[in-house]
Amino acid sequence: MLLGEYEYKVDNKGRLPLPPKFRQEFSNGLVLTRGLEPCIVVYTKERFKKIADQLATNQIVARSKTRRLNRFLFGSAYDLTLDGQGRIALPPSLRNHAQIKDVAIIVGANESIELWSPELWNKEWAAAEGQAWPTIESFEGQQ
Repeated sequence: MLLGEYEYKVDNKGRLPLPPKFRQEFSNGLVLTRGLEPCIVVYTKERFKKIADQLATNQIVARSKTRRLNRFLFGSAYDLTLDGQGRIALPPSLRNHAQIKDVAIIVGANESIELWSPELWNKEWAAAEGQAWPTIESFEGQQ
């Protein structure tokens, strides 16, 4: 599980260090893609491959919807590796999507991490905080 919240500076070349506790998880490379919310989602290559395989074999979603999802997910994806200092170079298109400038919030999200601008993360956190307990309670009622 990828856990925690961390704040790091983005250097003038658009590079962002990953927290040391995440670096081993991503030592074989990583995939960055546009999040459904205004953030960047970071997957291990293995996890992203599983997602790709699931989409390739999905017969439930209409083909036009699958094509659109593929364009969204794969068209904005970047296959990267950590540099010697544990940093990743954030592509400008993804930085723009997430509105990340000189600081990024790195959030553990179980099987991925998310990169947020501080302003957007604060809004997301407030919204998530208000929905967390009602969501948990709705799960408890289903058991």
